[in-house]
Amino acid sequence: MPGNTHATDARPPAIFLMGPTATGKTALACALADHFPVELVSVDSALVYCGLDIGAAKPDADTRRNYPHALIDIRDPAEPYSAAQFRDDALAAMQATTARGRVPLLVGGTGLYFRALELGLSEMPSADAEVREHLRVEAERVGWPALHARLAQHDPDAAARIRPNDAQRIQRALEVIALTGETPTALHAAARDVQRFPYRVLKLALIPANRDALRERIAARFDAMLAAGFLEEVKRLRARGDLHADLPALRAVGYRQAWEYLGGEGSRDEFRQRAIDATRQLAKRQTTWLRGELDARVFDPESPHCAASVATAVALFLGMKTA
Repeated sequence: MPGNTHATDARPPAIFLMGPTATGKTALACALADHFPVELVSVDSALVYCGLDIGAAKPDADTRRNYPHALIDIRDPAEPYSAAQFRDDALAAMQATTARGRVPLLVGGTGLYFRALELGLSEMPSADAEVREHLRVEAERVGWPALHARLAQHDPDAAARIRPNDAQRIQRALEVIALTGETPTALHAAARDVQRFPYRVLKLALIPANRDALRERIAARFDAMLAAGFLEEVKRLRARGDLHADLPALRAVGYRQAWEYLGGEGSRDEFRQRAIDATRQLAKRQTTWLRGELDARVFDPESPHCAASVATAVALFLGMKTA
């Protein structure tokens, strides 16, 4: 194991490389792997699914051959995958990396997964089919925004984190309240800090200083995805016959809009703009979450010195000479 300058903390080291979509996290993680004894673990709720490649910006085969990533292509799109499952899988991958004398480098943009990994998850009740059906029927009658407003009355903090049209999360939050009499926020708070995270963590956050540049890059990247065959990829998923729009895999940004377009909703230009807008909104939410990670070191991915500065931070954390 590399030298440890944190003599008072015997936990093994781990690195979190976080950032909004389209900020170059994968390329930077691979560059760090060239210079440091790290192994990569993906923290991305879309990359866990087989067949979600182009639209999820999954590292290509050559990249993954040279820089293996744990937790990519571990689920079929028909199978839901939860933050709790991710936490179990990520800890297992991290422990295997540590046992090999190397350092886990977790890279991705799914804040919920990073939070679940580090802080754990509260003991939530299992899904109840009857309660869910009741909520679904009610939502058909009054709309999910109305149920979101109800959630805001019971749990303002949860409502602030959940968008008014996020049917899955609104349904789950109201289900928890119905089954336990407690709010999700209260249950999460009760479970926090039950067990100390078994790693000391260096958090690196890529946050662009120029938001307009990121917005432009998101549009250019989506056009590149279209040129690479993104719609053909989604056509293959639709042709399977066992997938539907409510599955978590197909609610991923870009895939939802492509699924709707291929189902006859709107023009190609409208689809393109909806997907780009949704990706930009995702990046904004990711940035907001990252700014709340007060113990993260922030780097501007647009800076010509970004990679060198990140490498210096990693070297200091690991007690090694700067690469």
